[in-house]
Amino acid sequence: MSAMDEVDRSRAFLKDVKRIVLKVGTAVVTRNDGRIALGRLGALCEQLKELNSQGYEVILVSSGAVGLGRQRLRYRKLVNSSFADLQKPQVELDGKACAAVGQNCLMALYDTLFSQLDVSSAQLLVTDSDFRDRDFRKQLSDTVKSLLSLKVIPIFNENDAVSTRRAPYEDSSGIFWDNDSLAALLALELKADLLVLLSDVDGLYSGPPSDPRSKLIHTYIKEKHQSEITFGDKSRVGRGGMTAKVKAAVNAAYAGIPVVITSGYAPGNLSKVLEGQRVGTLFHQDAHLWSPVKEVDARGMAVAARESSRRLQAMTSEERKRVLLDVADALEANVRLINVENEADVSAAQVAGYEKSLISRLALKPGKIKSLANSIRVLANMEDPIGRVLKRTQLAEGLVLEKTSSPLGVLLIVFESRPEALVQIASLAIRSGNGLLLKGGKEAKRSNAILHKIITGAIPDSVGGKLIGLVTSREEIPDLLKHDDVIDLVIPRGSNKLVSQVKNLTKIPVLGHADGICHVYIDKSANMDMAKQIAVDAKVDYPAACNAMETLLVHKDLKDTTEFNDLVVDLRAEGVTLYGGPRASSLLNIPQAHSFHHEYSSMACTVEFVDDVHAAIAHIHEHGSAHTDCVIAEDLEVVDAFLGQVDSAAVFHNASPRFCDGARFGLGAEVGISTSRIHARGPVGVEGLLTTRWILRGNGQVVDGDKGVIYTHKDLPIEP
Repeated sequence: MSAMDEVDRSRAFLKDVKRIVLKVGTAVVTRNDGRIALGRLGALCEQLKELNSQGYEVILVSSGAVGLGRQRLRYRKLVNSSFADLQKPQVELDGKACAAVGQNCLMALYDTLFSQLDVSSAQLLVTDSDFRDRDFRKQLSDTVKSLLSLKVIPIFNENDAVSTRRAPYEDSSGIFWDNDSLAALLALELKADLLVLLSDVDGLYSGPPSDPRSKLIHTYIKEKHQSEITFGDKSRVGRGGMTAKVKAAVNAAYAGIPVVITSGYAPGNLSKVLEGQRVGTLFHQDAHLWSPVKEVDARGMAVAARESSRRLQAMTSEERKRVLLDVADALEANVRLINVENEADVSAAQVAGYEKSLISRLALKPGKIKSLANSIRVLANMEDPIGRVLKRTQLAEGLVLEKTSSPLGVLLIVFESRPEALVQIASLAIRSGNGLLLKGGKEAKRSNAILHKIITGAIPDSVGGKLIGLVTSREEIPDLLKHDDVIDLVIPRGSNKLVSQVKNLTKIPVLGHADGICHVYIDKSANMDMAKQIAVDAKVDYPAACNAMETLLVHKDLKDTTEFNDLVVDLRAEGVTLYGGPRASSLLNIPQAHSFHHEYSSMACTVEFVDDVHAAIAHIHEHGSAHTDCVIAEDLEVVDAFLGQVDSAAVFHNASPRFCDGARFGLGAEVGISTSRIHARGPVGVEGLLTTRWILRGNGQVVDGDKGVIYTHKDLPIEP
């Protein structure tokens, strides 16, 4: 049974869930300043309304009353205090008074939010002593059953205002002692099918969530995890924190109620839980039967990749070359198997209604594997990039410093759609001596899996297949992005949204480009036959590529010429839909583009007229993405201005931007194209995956305050 099958099995019970107890913690209900988190609470109420309409019976246990009451009473006290009063030592507000005031505020808010959604709610306040009365428990069950039959959402909270417990905020004796244990108790009393505890973190971690070494535990197995977990600080508000949640979850789960602890900050998490997605931490009485459930250890994957990369680096240059040649042979030997899996992915994508541009990127066209294998052989036969001496300097007599090339370490590549990228990236990682973690798009799941299996199968045991790890679940990415101490570089290849998400989730350096807004500027001095060929190729050759033309800039003097009209006809004949800027849309009678900063990734592009080369440069700087831009001109002053001033990763003269590619640049392959100004820029091949090390060779020299050293700083020839 695969790990994914085990995950599916562990969530299979969700198909029978009807009655849900949902506990919302104070940290979810309120912001850091103690005020209500209105947006978060509103989104939650919308989720509950949706579940209510789908036939789920939802029982809500909500904390937050004490915190809200304290915040409101502090404000009233401040307003009504004199300056002299404020100089006196401030006495802590009575907790029971806070609870009484806050409960009123909390329920008024829930009533308002639910009323806006045409949902009715009801308040039920209980105390620990209530549950000692058998009649009370029966009446409670009957009341809730009646409310649920009317599609009313019951909202429970402990009635702290009149609780008779000795210390209601610390005492953990009795039938329940906080809202986590109350929620577990209610789940049992009301015969719920599922208990969900919403927290301010993604779930249960093996250690404090802020510790990069901690990993998210997807399925809690008591026998395995109870002795391994190290809890961090309790919640910033409320009584318990994760310790209380785990205790309540274990009690409920082992009494027969499945429990999920997950984040109340992430929108839609409750719906994701019910859809069976691997969200948060699951507690279930049968969890031990699913063992060993393969928990994805993000840190472990990265550490294993680093260890394997060091073994790869220790091999001779010829041995590393042999690894690549074996990978190329293995790919060619398994073409039929690869095509079967890829065709299954393409068929599934078509049924799912994916865009044509994505399906185009997904498909491995005939001859593609052979082409990839040949590119790997070219890469294998290139000069070994590892350990090359880049500079030699004599610091002093007998003291020689060498600057050498060195692998970066462990790379995490997140890419979408294109399974051929997996092959290119893996071969570059092997050639550059780096460990690698790969996360492809779900639409290429089968293609990526077979390619990964074939490639790692060709890596010798002395290195180990863990050199290249394949991440299979989207939920694992946030965990991986925390490990900045064992992952050295992240390269996202995909949409602007993907790149932005990755950058926002990590402290690891990120290399890549968010958009491919590539321009072709046709100057009035251009050879128009050449211009037509380049412009058509730039758009039509592969419109889904990031180096395809998205905007065609044309000198204003060409707008009424036959040659430009012929270019427009040629583009339309190829099936290109034209959109115009403010000037071109009226002159050419075409729809106006909604934005100049738009990547069509399809058979469409924007056309605009500009006054001259300087206007074209200004347009590119304002609306471009610093990827690849091209000038078609014969006037050398125009050419020099464009090439010298356009601040993009690649700038071309009289050549299609489609040439901006690692293989076409002679790099063998590329992990992507970078528009970053730090480290590599443009197509990133082997050299972009290397850093440097300094090696100093001496014969006993010491600094001793620099008294005994005569520095020469003399450049030495690099020995072949």
